[in-house]
Amino acid sequence: MQLYKQLLAGLLVAGLVGFSAWASAGDSGYYPAYETGDGYDFARVTSVTPVYNDVQVRTPRTQCWDQQVAYQQPRSPAGALIGGLIGAAIGNKAGGHGHHYRRHSRGASTVAGAAVGAMIGNEISRANAPTQYATEQRCQVVDEFTTRRELVGYDVRYRYNGREYLTRTEQHPGDRIRVRVEVSPAL
Repeated sequence: MQLYKQLLAGLLVAGLVGFSAWASAGDSGYYPAYETGDGYDFARVTSVTPVYNDVQVRTPRTQCWDQQVAYQQPRSPAGALIGGLIGAAIGNKAGGHGHHYRRHSRGASTVAGAAVGAMIGNEISRANAPTQYATEQRCQVVDEFTTRRELVGYDVRYRYNGREYLTRTEQHPGDRIRVRVEVSPAL
């Protein structure tokens, strides 16, 4: 029974000493490696600064405006009609002289003469026509550029064993950051 009481008292004292050491340490920013696994520990984060990258974004958009346009339009198709008749007559007379296939070349010359005559007659008629004005809508595609800020990470300052370090992380680490601890013998 005496041995049992001594063993119980010894366990109680050991438990109180362990609890006292743990309670007095508090959150000092140093976390022993045996709590987190071999080779890793936690360090206290002292500051976190977000890092941004400015990205230009191109957005095409259609820009339209009203523009006044001048044009001349013949009052009647008479100029083209008269020019076509004159051109056909000239083509008919000129076509076929000195050619072996007289019937085919005369028809082609007549058609070509009529077409050229109609174009010339239309242009003469248009040149003599009064100038008229109309409003037409014109459009073009233009590029608009905007700048967008993109979060690329966080610059994290942390303290471990009395020394300060800096690293960049993708995620916000919170109040502590996991660090790799490497121990080697001092020779």
